Amino acid sequence: MLIRVKVWPGSKSQEIIKRSENNFEIKVKARPIQGQANQEAIEILADYFKIPQSKVFLIKGFKQRNKIFNIKLRY
Repeated sequence: MLIRVKVWPGSKSQEIIKRSENNFEIKVKARPIQGQANQEAIEILADYFKIPQSKVFLIKGFKQRNKIFNIKLRY
């Protein structure tokens, strides 16, 4: 399942907001340095979907705020 995510790095709290079926906004505490914000976004998505982090893949937007993730819900 492909989802679009807008990531807000450097926020005071962690939060995930579902805008539509496959459109989310995530606020992360980490700064966008060496992929720290991306890793925190992966952790938040894994917790939200209740799957291991190894099933969440960043497909597009490694250095942008707007990203596309591939979520593998089935084993």
